[in-house]
Amino acid sequence: QQNGRFFDYGSSYATRPDLSQLTRGNERSIITSIYSQIAVDVASVMIEHIRTDDQGRYLDTIKSNLNYCLTEEANLDQSAYAFKINQVLSLCDKGVVAICPVNYRGNPTLGDSYDILDMRVGEVIRWMPQDVTVLVYDEKTGKKTEVTLPKRMVAIVENPLAAIMNGPDSTFQRLIRNLNYLDRIDEMASSGKLDILIHLPYTVKTDTKRAQAEKRRQDIEVQLRNGKYGIAYIDSAEQVTQLNRPAENNLLTQVEYLTKQLYTQLGVTEEIFAGTASETAMLNYYERTVNPIVRAITEEMNRKFLSRTARSQGQKIWYYRDPFALVPVSQLAEIVDKFTRNEVATSNEMRGIIGWKPVLNDPKADMLVNPNLSMPADEAAKLSGY
Repeated sequence: QQNGRFFDYGSSYATRPDLSQLTRGNERSIITSIYSQIAVDVASVMIEHIRTDDQGRYLDTIKSNLNYCLTEEANLDQSAYAFKINQVLSLCDKGVVAICPVNYRGNPTLGDSYDILDMRVGEVIRWMPQDVTVLVYDEKTGKKTEVTLPKRMVAIVENPLAAIMNGPDSTFQRLIRNLNYLDRIDEMASSGKLDILIHLPYTVKTDTKRAQAEKRRQDIEVQLRNGKYGIAYIDSAEQVTQLNRPAENNLLTQVEYLTKQLYTQLGVTEEIFAGTASETAMLNYYERTVNPIVRAITEEMNRKFLSRTARSQGQKIWYYRDPFALVPVSQLAEIVDKFTRNEVATSNEMRGIIGWKPVLNDPKADMLVNPNLSMPADEAAKLSGY
């Protein structure tokens, strides 16, 4: 109630209902950290709606609603960065994900020309020849609902690494199963049980003796539970055998083997997750793991969100990664010198890479010139205005 008026805000939850939840035990194992790292690295790759020339080269970025979804705000609840993370997490977990236009202008069922205003990640729950049924969050009701949509308006992205991640006998699933087994063993070992045997001074073959032994066991449990320091007494003829020792099995060895095998198949090393990988290892990781996922996403968006006419006019959804993101400062200075001296990049472009503000009062800062060479007098006069 506000100012004497009542408002119905709709359904409310303690957690966000629009985010996808990990399944099949993934949320309980270290697989989550691998998924999260891949999702963050994929989300750091910029995806834009651009225009290209006849040779397929970049001309300019199209300021469309689709580009706004890809670079700024995907929907009411998610920025473009959060949307990409949610999308890749669902893709790695389920093997296939649907990117659904939620609000749009035009009628996509009557033609290919329509303007996407926002989009959400959905789960495909039913496949049909021309349509799919998607479980997607509805921001109007605050609940996930099933919606049947034509395939030509939904970007259905398949995980290019599904054979490694999502197959029933894949390395990922085998590792998950062994990790869950190992977790259960750890829970049993740390459950607070003493795992001891009490040797009684009599046999327990008859029902009377078994009942007497059970009463004796309960008596010792009561002593341990109610005692301040967990101390109990036994008869002088009774003996206690301690069984609380680690179980001997090769499960941990199998987990270590599968983890190394998984890293090899994904092009990932332990140093990548620790942040100490070499440049060669990082390039291999991006080429074998990150780029295939980003390419699968952008190619499917190109097919579904851009009409044939738009693609023939040079419109394209493309991706690019900052090549200097992993370059240390000690090497960046030499790179800046080579790029500006060989007129590959302007001074302001290199300042933007470093993170500095551009120089606005110097026309040379936006020109491809060699700063180590003196400029001809006529060009210098033209720049100075005299």
